[in-house]
Amino acid sequence: MLDKIKLRLTESKLQISIFFVLIFLFLAFAIGNPRTFLSYNIYYAFMSIIPFAAIISIALTPIVILGEMDLSFPSVIGFCAWVFAATFTQYGNIYLALICSLATGLFAGFVNSIFIIRIGIPSLIVTIGMQYLWRGLVMIACGGIGLSLVDTQGTFLYKAFVGRIGNVVPAQALWAVVIAIVFALILNRHRFGVHLLCVGDDAVSSRMMGVNVEKVRTIAFMQMGFFAAFAGILASMEVLYFWPSTGEGYLMKSLASVFIGGTSVFGGTGTIFGTFVGSIIMGSLEAGIVSSGISGFWTKFIYGVVIVLSLTIYALMSKRTGFGKKLISFIKKIGTQKSR
Repeated sequence: MLDKIKLRLTESKLQISIFFVLIFLFLAFAIGNPRTFLSYNIYYAFMSIIPFAAIISIALTPIVILGEMDLSFPSVIGFCAWVFAATFTQYGNIYLALICSLATGLFAGFVNSIFIIRIGIPSLIVTIGMQYLWRGLVMIACGGIGLSLVDTQGTFLYKAFVGRIGNVVPAQALWAVVIAIVFALILNRHRFGVHLLCVGDDAVSSRMMGVNVEKVRTIAFMQMGFFAAFAGILASMEVLYFWPSTGEGYLMKSLASVFIGGTSVFGGTGTIFGTFVGSIIMGSLEAGIVSSGISGFWTKFIYGVVIVLSLTIYALMSKRTGFGKKLISFIKKIGTQKSR
């Protein structure tokens, strides 16, 4: 019981600290440019744009918890968005387009898992190659030409996915919140979440405890592909157009959101709440920098600083607290008590 309390306290402190970073950041932005950051318009813009990267970051979190990496998702976003747009343009059926796009995302994640789990190629290397493969397929398929999605505007799915609720809140913001809550419940309250943390910390011990390590990893990569497709659909419907470059620009922000949110690149620990807050931080950083009068040329530099500093901080924290070792020890105790 004492180990469990310590684990919860460590996780709570991390999430609270991340939330205070967000508050401090927005206070700094409000002081730097009160006219912009005391107006609802800027937050409406954030709710329109940030959810796409937030959904990707949330889906990426379980993979990083496993100690793996997926760098192919920007291209999967683009290819699945093309599948959605091309199917809708060809057949005029938005539901068919949705199913085809999401199925393509699942297939992309499954392909990654085959190379990583069955063949044994490191996930970093595989997903770099798949990033080029899917982006190349996008360019070959569309010939560098975009597709209009204006006709989706009158459909139910358009209103459900990117419509405006009371002309105040974009629907995609609610989707991001709901997905974050579901992932948080799975990670903290479901057996699969325990398996994720266990496998990420020590796959060998997890297998000895009866955890199907291969299945856990496969599901993690497949859900990444699924939500990459979903984010691609939302992003394309928001602008009512498919661009061949759809998905580009999400890689750095998504990785930074996961890492500054408290998920360790070494695996075994992570929080969905932290990732969600990290997405808001990364999504608002550029607007805050520019509106405060700092040159936009500093934006990518600051992104890089945030990523490096967050990795350093959490590496030091993991050595100091031994969070992963405590987690695996606690899970083993539970298994021993049940067997008795």
